[in-house]
Amino acid sequence: MSSGQVLKADKDFTKEVDKLLPEAQQLAKSDVQAAIEKLLLLEKQTRQASDLASTSRILVAIVTISKESGDWSLLNEQVLLLSKKHGQLKQATTKMVQVVMGFLDDAPNLDTKMSVIETLRTVTEGKIFVEVERARITRILSDIKKEQGDINAATDILCELQVETFGSMSRREKTEFILQQVALCIEKGDWTQAGILSRKISTRYFTRKPKKSPEQLEKEKKEREEKEKKRSVDEPPPEPEDDVTDLKLKYYEQQITLAKHEDKYLEVCKHYRQVLDTEAVEENPEQLRAALQRVIYFVILAPYDNEQSDLLHRIYRDTRNSQIPQDAQLVKLFTVPELMRWPMVAKQFGPHLCSTDVFDSEKGQSGDSKAFQRWEDLRKRVIEHNVRVVAKYYTRIQIPRLTQLLDLTEDETEKYISELVTAKTIYAKIDRPARIVNFAKPRDADDVLNEWSGSMKSLLGLLERIDHLITKEEMMARIQPTKVEKGKTSKAH
Repeated sequence: MSSGQVLKADKDFTKEVDKLLPEAQQLAKSDVQAAIEKLLLLEKQTRQASDLASTSRILVAIVTISKESGDWSLLNEQVLLLSKKHGQLKQATTKMVQVVMGFLDDAPNLDTKMSVIETLRTVTEGKIFVEVERARITRILSDIKKEQGDINAATDILCELQVETFGSMSRREKTEFILQQVALCIEKGDWTQAGILSRKISTRYFTRKPKKSPEQLEKEKKEREEKEKKRSVDEPPPEPEDDVTDLKLKYYEQQITLAKHEDKYLEVCKHYRQVLDTEAVEENPEQLRAALQRVIYFVILAPYDNEQSDLLHRIYRDTRNSQIPQDAQLVKLFTVPELMRWPMVAKQFGPHLCSTDVFDSEKGQSGDSKAFQRWEDLRKRVIEHNVRVVAKYYTRIQIPRLTQLLDLTEDETEKYISELVTAKTIYAKIDRPARIVNFAKPRDADDVLNEWSGSMKSLLGLLERIDHLITKEEMMARIQPTKVEKGKTSKAH
């Protein structure tokens, strides 16, 4: 049968099947092969008559008899044979595959289980109507390989599936599959592939939905029931309203791992902000504090640019920071244009920061190899902040004075200034013979003229305003005495 539609049965074999099934099951106790032969004769008639219900029942009966006989090779043989029958009904094959999948847990040993899995993978290969079943079997095979310690094989087997294209699979199951693929790639160390796979998941699926009233829930339930009644056999079932908190947290945990590996601190901060916007995290004070802390740490570690600066100020204004006063104090230092000496920062905040899994003050202090690098990056961000503050308040400064303000050597001072100039964060020119750093940006004639023109315009505007106010006062002064005189004359009368 080539098309996906269900053909109307030419003849109904229900009565014949009802009669034959008990007989075949009884015969199977003494002669399995004879019982199967008997069923195959009727199967041919039901298949040719397009009697889906009867064909499905016979196929299920044949594989069940094979399994109950304990001859698993016979089961594999029958599954292959039945699936290749000319004009085999698609829904009947699907039903048979689903039943055999249920037998996997009863396999006497791993080799038998693997042989059944391989048979099912062969039967389902390249067939759209059993793509979901193939995906589930492949997942079981991948799990077995992982348990055996063969991560590479487990990853290769599972990643060959393009589940995002499966129309009949529910969105939740698709997401679970992709998350498992990403987890295996991370475990294998294939970071590029993990990043590519994770982009297949749309974050809109995780967006927080407003709470619905009981009336809305009841209405949606009725609508789903109506859709279910009108649904054709080949259509996927309607998506139920599902709580995806577990998937959301798992997804962002993986994204944080990927971003940390590539040292994309601003991305890590954004992912933690998404974790914060989860009801389960908001209701758990411990998780909430941990997420708030990491949002602050990673926004501070991110290199300075307009986006980072904007995000830093928004995070600083978050009222929930009162739960983590020490970290709130640290983020405040980065929002005010004042110098902060690194030795003081390290002494005041060091013990608290190193008590978390994000920072290490010494190399190899914890299991995270990048924790010490993040501590060095924090020092770098403090120094960069100080250089920006100096550039804001000074037009020219001597190098000895600058090194004193930054708590650095001359070489380090020059290095950090060069980096910020390269990143176009500040403008600076170092005059080495004179030992002076010039932060004032040279202006061409056009800029000077434009500024003068702007100043003159502003001055003329102010003069015009003053002239208007003086005229107004003079007019008020002229009006005032006449009122007083009128008052006097009226009293005289």
